[in-house]
Formats: sequence, C-alpha cells, structure tokens
Amino acid sequence: MNNSKVFLCLCLSFCLTLPVRGQMKMLSGTPISSPSVDYGSGDNVAANAFDGDFETFYASQDRSYTWVGLDLGKPYVIGKISFAPRTSYANRMVLGVFEGANQPDFSDAIPFYIIEKQPTEKRFNYVDIRCSRGFRYVRYVGPNDVRCNVSEIRFYGSEGEGDDTGLWKPSALPLITIHTTDAREVNSRSTYIDGTYSAIYSTKIDGSPARSSGGTRIQSDSLQIRGRGNASWGFPKKPYRLKLNRARKLMGMSADAKNWTLINNYGDKTLMRNLLAFDVSRRLDMAWTPEGRLVDVIFNGEYKGTYQLCDQVQVHEDRVAVTKMEKTDNYGDFVTGGYLIELDAYASGEPKWFTSNTYRIPITIKYPDSEDITPYQEAYIKNQWNAFERTVSSSNYTNPETGYASMLDVPSFVKHFLVGEYSGNTDTYWSVNVWKDRDDPRFHFGPVWDFDLAFENDNRTHPISSIGNTFIALSSRSSAANGVRSLIPRIINTTKDLQCEEWSRARLDRGLSTEQMLHLVDSLAENADVSQRLNFIRWPILSTYVHQNFQALGSFSAEVESMKSYISYRMDWMDKKVGLDSIYSNVRLPLSPIVKGNVRSGVGGILLEGWPEGTKVTISDVAGSLLTRLVVDDFFVTVPLPSGICVVNLVTPDGSVHHVKAYVR
Repeated sequence: MNNSKVFLCLCLSFCLTLPVRGQMKMLSGTPISSPSVDYGSGDNVAANAFDGDFETFYASQDRSYTWVGLDLGKPYVIGKISFAPRTSYANRMVLGVFEGANQPDFSDAIPFYIIEKQPTEKRFNYVDIRCSRGFRYVRYVGPNDVRCNVSEIRFYGSEGEGDDTGLWKPSALPLITIHTTDAREVNSRSTYIDGTYSAIYSTKIDGSPARSSGGTRIQSDSLQIRGRGNASWGFPKKPYRLKLNRARKLMGMSADAKNWTLINNYGDKTLMRNLLAFDVSRRLDMAWTPEGRLVDVIFNGEYKGTYQLCDQVQVHEDRVAVTKMEKTDNYGDFVTGGYLIELDAYASGEPKWFTSNTYRIPITIKYPDSEDITPYQEAYIKNQWNAFERTVSSSNYTNPETGYASMLDVPSFVKHFLVGEYSGNTDTYWSVNVWKDRDDPRFHFGPVWDFDLAFENDNRTHPISSIGNTFIALSSRSSAANGVRSLIPRIINTTKDLQCEEWSRARLDRGLSTEQMLHLVDSLAENADVSQRLNFIRWPILSTYVHQNFQALGSFSAEVESMKSYISYRMDWMDKKVGLDSIYSNVRLPLSPIVKGNVRSGVGGILLEGWPEGTKVTISDVAGSLLTRLVVDDFFVTVPLPSGICVVNLVTPDGSVHHVKAYVR
C-alpha cells in the first residue's frame, strides 16, 4: 500500500468530516471487513472502499456472507448512504444489504437498506435512509456468490443511540433477520446451530400496500436454527426450523411458543398456497389450523427471499392441544394419550416409526418424541392404530358402535379431506397428521399441512378438471403413502352426508366463498408485491419449471391469475360434487358481494384482517343481541367473543356496508 493510502486509512480511523446537512455528517472510522482475497499485490484492503477512488475496490476471500464496513467508535443514526460498484461489476451489487449493529460481531445487526437495481458505475449512488436506531458498526454485505466487490461506500448520520420507533424493512411484509455464530451456514436438518434473530413488523396500515413506511415493533433474542423438510430441503432456497430462546407470540401470532418454521415456498410461484389452504381449514372449523405470515428473510446479512413464517406442528397448548405425556405414563388411562403421529411416505427416515399391520402404512411417531417415548407408550400407539385399521377393514366397518366411527373422529377426517379436495392437493395423503388424546379412543385427523402443489400446481394432475367427477384423493394420478389408498376410500365413500353438511356449513355460515378466496389472493399478492419482486431477483425461476410445475408463465401476476381461475372453477365443482344444502345453515344472511378485508374465525374470538383503518364494526349474535362495537385501527384486530355464530357488520370509510358470518369456538 502506498504512503498516501496509509495516511488516508489513518484519517478514516480517527476523523469525522464536516457536516453534509444540518446535524448529519459524512462518517468515518476504522475500516473493518471479512477476509479479503489475495490478488498478490497486497492492496486489496477494506480501506479501499472508503478512499474516494473509483478504480480501487474491496473483494472478499469467500463468495458469500462477506462484507466491508466501519467501526464508527460510537453510535450514529444513519440518514444517508452512497455507494459505487467495482468497475464492470455493477450487477453484483443488486440485492446487497446495508446493516448496522452495536456488537462488534454484528450478532445484533438489523438491516437498513437493500440495493434493488443495478447502480451506476464510477459515481456515488445516494440513498436516504429511514431507520431510527443508532449503530456503532455499519457495513455493506454483498449478495450471494459475488465476493462483495464494491468500490466505494459512504455513510452519513448524526450522533446518538436513536430508538426503535421507525425501523427499516424491505417491503410491506414483516422482516425476519437471523445471524448465526461465525456466520455459519445451515447445512443440517438434525443439528441446530446458535444465533440471534430480530422480527421487525408493524401492525398499522400505512396507506401504501406496495411499500411499508417501516417497522414500528421489533422482537429480538437468541435462537437455534436448523434445516427442515423433505423434498423442500433439496431446493436451492432452503426451509428452516427455528427454536427461540424463550417462548413468545412471534410478531403477534396466536401461539406462545419457542418452535417456529420458515417455509421456503420454492415450487409455489404465488408464494401463498399454504396460506389459502389454512384459510379453508379455519372456515371448515378444524380443531387447530397453523397460522402463517409471508415475511422477508435476511440471513447473516444476505437477502434470502420471501418465506412463510409458520407455526410448527407440535403438541402444545396453543397448537395440537393433547395431554402431555410423562415417562411414567405407562399404564391404565395414563398411557392412552396424548399422541401425535403421521401417515408418512418418508417415515423410514425418522427415528421412531412403524409399518401398520393391515394396510402396511408407514407411520412416524412424532409425539412423544424419540428421546422421551417409552416402550409401553410406543407399543400402545402401535396397537391402537392397528386396531383402528382392523375396524376399517372389517365387514361391519360402518357400524356406528363397533365400526371405524368408534375409533375415529369422523368429522375431523371429513374436514381434512374437504380441505384437500377443494385445494386440489395432490399430496393430501402423502403425509397426514393424526392425533389422539388421553381417555379418548378416537383418532383425529389434522392439522392440515403442505400445499405447495395444491391449487393446480402439479403436472401429475393438471388439469384437475380432466379427472372428471372423481375426488383427487381417489385418483391414481395423486400421491399417497403406501397403503393409505386402500384405507381412505372406505371412509370417504361412506360419509357423503357428513361431507355435504360440513361443506355447507363452511360455505353458508363461515364465509367460504369464491369472492372471499379471490379477495384473499388479491390482498396477499398486493401486500407481497415488492417482496415477490425481490424474491424472484434472488431466485429467478419464473420462467423455469421447478418441482412439479406444469407451467412457467414468466411473471408473478400471471401465476396468481392462473391460480384464481382454478379457485373459481373448483368452488363450483365442489358445490355440485359434495352438495350445498341450506338445511345446514344456522344463519341465513347474504354475504357482501364485494369484500374489503378478511374475517377469520378462531378460538375465543375472531381476527379482522386488512380492513381499512376507520372501519366501524358492530358484532351481534344470531338473535340480534349486540356483542361489541369497535373501530379498526390496525391491520390485524383480534376481537374476543363468546363461542357460537356471530354476525359481523362492517362500514368502511367509503360508506360501503358488509355483513360477514363468523364462528367462534
């Protein structure tokens, strides 16, 4: 390095330049970075990114999770940045992330900008920053597989610790940012690695569905993270399992829990098929439906894409709420539950599994887990399931006293089946969650899970209309774990009246309609507009066939419109196939033809989602007695209510009136 650069580096370490505007200054400090690549000349150093020379640059030794920045010596609130790419490498700055921290290892870092388009070479590209927290350490993290490759960076700000009243996030979606110890990559589905996380979100409507003004809330703590999934683990965009240091209602979601999932939705180019199916499950009043939110994910400073933050399917008081087992629960009523099992095509790869006797179905024992289950408990659940299969295969299997209904919660099976049929889920019976509680001989199907191939997204079943008047679960073109196809027809073919009843109640009393589904699709698409664009820059697959895709339409909007066509077609098909009978409706109230928001039924209340701020809400019971009044002030509004059917009347600020029925358990 020549003498002038040494002098400049020392100046950067100890000096602050004159203010640029008001109290905001161009900041300098000690250059810091990940290890740089050795080009042999010895002048590829972090200080190159701050020397004002567009011909010098910083390039990292590794290709990913690499960075260059400044130790400012004390916290500053960043108000502006500028940057310039290495000559001829401008495309390698797209999706680069700027983040700040107050720990030297950046374990507490949160981002404050992402580069969305290719910057101009040989000049500074200036950006105003909106992030209220002050940082001592600031850095630029290069995108994946580019060796950082930046020519110049400048930070501008004012001294101070700031606050968390207005944090940055890249889109209208919440942001999950994770930093692992030593920036380790997650490469195992069984071994956790340590790290920290921050969830940045806002509950307020900001008036701009395509771009949020920032996050107003943040949750941060340590965590452990590992990979998850079966087929999805093989995709370039990886899914993750999170174990938080302490239980919490992450981003205001319902479960107060430690375990959460980040679903990658790689083969689902609409990014929302799981969320749509979950809404159908809630309207069919399944015992528990996982909750999910689309989120942006930044991992060790690198943008990873749009994910679905979701409940983990587990035995938990806010999830699968069966009785928890102790190792001493080996006899009498104690050994009877609770259990969570899975009819699982991948069971042979799990630590505790068995093959059933009658139908030879591979079954994973998920709870009690492999480390805690006792031989007595394992023997009990095996014997109980085998007994159930014997009743299904027996000659008098429809007998209400001695047949399958004596060992199966039939409504749960029917609801689970209807969710799969309406969504056209090829994998409905590839993996099926089933639970059993203490002192109850019956198995309960649910919760629903895994809909990336649903809503017409599978080349094996496309077009679903070509299957004709046959349920997809009974078609040889769908997938199923071994033996399941022999078991389920005996139940499906003997529950036609109950199928009609449950479908009709969902359609007529719980708001399951084509209009509501299409509104939900449009709302999710609008809210995810910026995020999906960034996601498909990171994962440019819109014109590529991935997983079981039968088409590659080239744009997010085209994928969404294609799915909407299926939604309209399938609702009519289900009404005709399953039946729609008003005899099962407890409330006869016409639903609004135009829907402004979503009303979700739940346990102990309802959730108002996406209604305009200022919407006036009146909720009554079916007899017309007033239950409560309120005015919407958040994107999500939880309303505690007594169990039963209620009528929700909403008047939006533009004067339109809406009537929605909801069911509270």
